[in-house]
Amino acid sequence: MSHSPHSAATPSKTRDPRFVSQLTRSTFAMILAGGRGSRLHDLTNWRSKPAVPFGGKFRIIDFTLSNCVNSGVRKVGVATQYKSQSLVRHIQLGWSFLDGRLGEFIEIMPAQQQVDESHWYRGTADAVFQNMREIRASKPEYVLVLSGDHIYRMDYGRILAAHAARQADLSVACIEVPVEEAKGFGVMAVDDTQRVVDFEEKPAQPRCLAGRPDTALASMGIYVFNAAFLFEQLQRDADDPKSSHDFGKDLIPHCVKRYRTFAQTFCDSHVGDADKPPYWRDVGTLDAYWEANMDLINVTPQLNLYDSQWPIWTWQQQLPPAKFVFDSDERRGMALDSMVSGGCIVSGATVRRSLLYSGVRVDSHTLVQDSIVLPDVQIGEDCVLKKCIIDSDCVIPAGTRIGLDAREDRKRFRVTESGITLVTLEMLGQA
Repeated sequence: MSHSPHSAATPSKTRDPRFVSQLTRSTFAMILAGGRGSRLHDLTNWRSKPAVPFGGKFRIIDFTLSNCVNSGVRKVGVATQYKSQSLVRHIQLGWSFLDGRLGEFIEIMPAQQQVDESHWYRGTADAVFQNMREIRASKPEYVLVLSGDHIYRMDYGRILAAHAARQADLSVACIEVPVEEAKGFGVMAVDDTQRVVDFEEKPAQPRCLAGRPDTALASMGIYVFNAAFLFEQLQRDADDPKSSHDFGKDLIPHCVKRYRTFAQTFCDSHVGDADKPPYWRDVGTLDAYWEANMDLINVTPQLNLYDSQWPIWTWQQQLPPAKFVFDSDERRGMALDSMVSGGCIVSGATVRRSLLYSGVRVDSHTLVQDSIVLPDVQIGEDCVLKKCIIDSDCVIPAGTRIGLDAREDRKRFRVTESGITLVTLEMLGQA
């Protein structure tokens, strides 16, 4: 088992993240990245949820892919389905650095017409079943099933090590959540050895932890299987006409009742500062997406993107540094409490508590505040944008006011319950 040393800059705050071993090298990771993410509404009209930009320069899927690479899991399949072109392009451009000569790869696995029938992926288990031949070809000992649409940092080596030590057939990563939020998760009960004794997908009345009536143990949608065991279970599930072919609804409950299924808490596998709670976010709504992005500009954000021991890898266009021009009382180009990516020009404008993604241009006398501006947006002169999400490639005309009058904004744009305004090309009549 090999470990890398702590960073000299943070010898005690960040736990040693590296847990690369023969276990990780013998693992195939299957990332399920085909979902639309309909609760993000117009933001996923032309892209799948894993392809949505996040954090100034990344895509959501970069976090799961980075966890794989950093953990030493370098045989990876990505199952795509809904509006996958931008996701496919991103993976091809940014994730082709693994060396196939060493058996390392990230392979895109779109839903395909089969020989005997024609259908899309019918569920999460079916997405893995349809690619079982390709998974078998890499001869893994373990298969790691992951979601491609969550923001977190996790050393998969740790859950693999626990899985092997327990001689488990299946291990499920879990996280503690408030009971009222657990209705949207798979909820489990465990015994003193962390063996899962009950599992229910999205229960109306979630089962709480013993002695903690306000907390439930929820599945993160991260599973470790012994490869041969998984293949048997996928075939059995595929042959069951009553199954919906979903891990959470069908396959996991079946295994819990009959086989050695164990839980691994996120606290035991997460990577991050030891003095902060484990960070995991499902940015599945516009409000959650805005909040998670805005957290990054805090003085001490909950998610540390500056951890050099566990980098988040991505593809980004080669762009010049951000530039801020003009410095007079009439107009001053500046950004305060903000993140500004490469290729941006703030020309005599003020950017306050906002994220500007790559290639954004903000013209004179404009105020951008508490907003997320996705790549290649142009914002004209004398605009005011507050609590906005501006989608990629939008051109905001001079004099535009958004975020000041929710009633007026709703006539053209989508406004959430908490007052976040989403602006897209279609809404501006620019598509």
